[in-house]
Amino acid sequence: MHIAHIAIWVNNLEKMRSFYTTYFDAISNEKYVNPRKKFSSYFLSFGRGGCQLEIMHRPDIAQVIEQVQLGLAHLAISVGSKAKVDQLTQQLQNDGYQVIGAPRTTGDGYYESVVLDPEGNHVEITV
Repeated sequence: MHIAHIAIWVNNLEKMRSFYTTYFDAISNEKYVNPRKKFSSYFLSFGRGGCQLEIMHRPDIAQVIEQVQLGLAHLAISVGSKAKVDQLTQQLQNDGYQVIGAPRTTGDGYYESVVLDPEGNHVEITV
């Protein structure tokens, strides 16, 4: 068994797609649109395959879901090396994204940083 994909609701579908394709080399599929439900989404793939990220949007999403809910704590993306963690974290900070966890080795031995994507989701950048 394996996780096929993780889905998140977003306010700005194109901005979020651009963030993950620009900084994390995600490959996006064609935009899916269901006009009847006013639903649209992209599936984003990362490198060697495996788990995908689905970003989803409905214009009324703020009214459909509660703002605070239990669930996804963060999305972790492996970039392959400590140097890449450092470089990408600095690039994101230079580009105006908020770094909420500077690059460091955690107590359980992971080298990582944590940034906020354009909609405030925690993205852990790890080796």
